Amino acid sequence: MTPVATFAGGCFWCLEAAFRRLAGVRRVVSGYTGGHLPDPDYRAVCGGDTGHAEAVRIEYDPATIDYPTLLEVFFALHDPTTLNRQGHDVGTQYRSAIYFHDDAQRDTARAAIAALDASGRFADPVVTELAPASTFYPAEDEHQGYFDAHPYAPYCQAVITPKLRKLLGDFPDRLAK
Repeated sequence: MTPVATFAGGCFWCLEAAFRRLAGVRRVVSGYTGGHLPDPDYRAVCGGDTGHAEAVRIEYDPATIDYPTLLEVFFALHDPTTLNRQGHDVGTQYRSAIYFHDDAQRDTARAAIAALDASGRFADPVVTELAPASTFYPAEDEHQGYFDAHPYAPYCQAVITPKLRKLLGDFPDRLAK
């Protein structure tokens, strides 16, 4: 069985574009999780009333990339100290969250959060939610691979491209060839 990681850190287009570029990542799906409405869609989730977060589900090869490395990339790509927002994206659907799939992921994520807080890397404490993985609803087709299909769209240029530059600069040895 292929291991899975599920993260929320603002707009799912951003995380998907970055994680797709890592060696050992087999598949990344944008979607919704952590809410109460069955079968949510983009419009409902963006309204902020479903309780869902925009998230990515990452299938990965642990022989090439491990869960702690995925967490390291996750924390490098967004601000885990802002509650319910990333940049201009505001609302609970843009919260920072780690949805763990087993006790080992929970414990590893908890330790990573504690280490970040102890490191002083951020001026404020990490507010990333840590919760058990629940039903993950894949987003509509037009949201899958959004950056790759629309790299010159204003949002992609202003928000996603800088994150990809950071990924290239901070994790060059982790990129897929």
